[in-house]
Amino acid sequence: MSNHCSKVPRWVRILAPKGALEIHEKAWNCYPYCKTVITNPDYMKDNFFICIETWHKPDRGQEANVHKLKPDKIKLRVEDKIDIAFDPIPDKDYKAEEDPRKIRSEKADRGPLEDRDWQSKVDPVMTCYKLVTCEFKWWGFQTRVENLIQRVERQIFQKFHRQMFSWLDDWFGMTMEDIRELEARTKAELDEQRAHGAARGTTVQD
Repeated sequence: MSNHCSKVPRWVRILAPKGALEIHEKAWNCYPYCKTVITNPDYMKDNFFICIETWHKPDRGQEANVHKLKPDKIKLRVEDKIDIAFDPIPDKDYKAEEDPRKIRSEKADRGPLEDRDWQSKVDPVMTCYKLVTCEFKWWGFQTRVENLIQRVERQIFQKFHRQMFSWLDDWFGMTMEDIRELEARTKAELDEQRAHGAARGTTVQD
């Protein structure tokens, strides 16, 4: 659970109803499948949730329905393919050291991704199929906020996976024990930042 009272302006804290700024996050990591659910049970209850499901597959993105959606859900689905090398990125988020077009991993012998058709040529390759389902039931705001959530999640995915590729030499070759230690250390650092750190995160781009 994270409490955002200290991360927003004072006037927001004064106006926000009790529980409105408390976000609950649950995550399940059963690689190659992962799931994260974000809720606000104390205020919006069943009227708000974000569910992010991910399948990691050793392919080039040709799976048509990896999440096994039923026909009625497929009709609502909007597909958005993210190219970590060539999709535009906001100037404020750009870092040369996190640009897959400029980074080469010596440990993994991969990169840079200079060819616009890199996705059909690199080997090995993996596709992260992400399904983002969200609901924000608030009259007059539902569509706008749900669209906002989708845009923010896309920005997060793009930035995160650019970093994952660019930092290959930092994690390539890790054992499962190494990964578990890193996860525990990262969790402790995040808990400390949430409790005492300054506001950080992704801002929305139009």
